[in-house]
Amino acid sequence: MSILNWGLLGTARINRSIIPPLRLSPRNTLRGVASRDLARAQKYADEWQIPQAYGSYEAMLDDPDIDVVYIPLPNRLHAEWVIAAAQAGKHVLCEKPLALSVEEIDAMSDAARAAGVVIAEAFMYRHHMRTLQLKKLVDKGAIGEVHTIRGAFTFPLNRPDDVRWNPELGGGSLWDVGCYPLSFARFMLGSEPEEVIGRQVLGDSGVDVSFAAMIRFPGDVLVQFDSGFRTQFRMEMEIAGSDGRLFVPMAFKPERQSHIYLANGNDELRIQVDGNLLYLDEIEDMTDAVVEGKTPRVSIEESRGNVAAILALYASAAAR
Repeated sequence: MSILNWGLLGTARINRSIIPPLRLSPRNTLRGVASRDLARAQKYADEWQIPQAYGSYEAMLDDPDIDVVYIPLPNRLHAEWVIAAAQAGKHVLCEKPLALSVEEIDAMSDAARAAGVVIAEAFMYRHHMRTLQLKKLVDKGAIGEVHTIRGAFTFPLNRPDDVRWNPELGGGSLWDVGCYPLSFARFMLGSEPEEVIGRQVLGDSGVDVSFAAMIRFPGDVLVQFDSGFRTQFRMEMEIAGSDGRLFVPMAFKPERQSHIYLANGNDELRIQVDGNLLYLDEIEDMTDAVVEGKTPRVSIEESRGNVAAILALYASAAAR
C-alpha cells in the first residue's frame, strides 16, 4: 500500500483541523511543516510532533520525500503556491477559495496537467456522508421538485489583525464563508447560476462584513443566502420543494453522528447519518485521486464554477 508523505505549507490555525484526521489515515503520514522562518517552523513542528521543519516554502517543495502539500495560506497567495507546488511535482490540497479569479484557476489546471499532479479544493463538508446522503434524497425526489434553497454562514470575527479583514489578501465574508452555501447549492442542483444579485455592507477595511445573495438557477430554482463577520454564528441550509423540505443544521461542519430533517406537511422525520471525523474523508478522497487516479470529488472545474459565481456576485454588489 502506498503511503503518501504530506507537508503543511504554513502554520495557519486551520492546520489543527486537518492534522488529527491526517494521522488517522492509514495511507498518509504528516512529514513536515514549512514557514518563512525556520525557528517558527521548528517550534510548530515540536508542538505538533511533526518530524521535519522547513525554513521556507521553497525548501519543502524541493524535498523529494514530500508527496502532497496542504496549503492553508491567505487567499491571495493560493494561486502562486499551488502553481509552484504543482511545478515541483507535488499534489496539492488547497483551502477554499482555490483562487480569486478564473484565470488563476485555469493557470492551476494547466500546471497540474503539465506536471501530472492532482489539485483539489478543500471543501471538507462535500466529502462527509451526510452531504452525500442529502444529495441522494434530493435526486430521488424526497421533496419533489426543488424550488428554493436558502441558507447562511455567519460568525462574529473579533480579531482585528485577522487576514480576512485585509482586501489585498482576498478578505471578505463572501470569499471566506459565503463560498460554502454557494457551493452547497451548486452541488445539490448540479447546475450553474443563470442570474445573480448581490448586496454587501463594507467594513472600515473595505471588505464585505455582510453579504446577501439571490441567485436564479435553471428550472426557476431560487437560491438565497447570506454571509458575514458581524452576525452571531449561523450555519444552516434548507432545501424546499413541491412535496416537502430538507433542513440541515451545522451544514458545513457535521459531527460523526449528524442529522437531516425531512418535513412533509405536518410530519417531520429526523434522519441520523453516521460519518467519519470531519476532514478525514477529504483526505481519503485526495489519496484516492493520487494513488488510484480517481477524479477528486471537488474537481478543478467545479472550483472554477464557484469562483466565477462569487465574482459575479461581487460585480453585482459593486454595480449597485
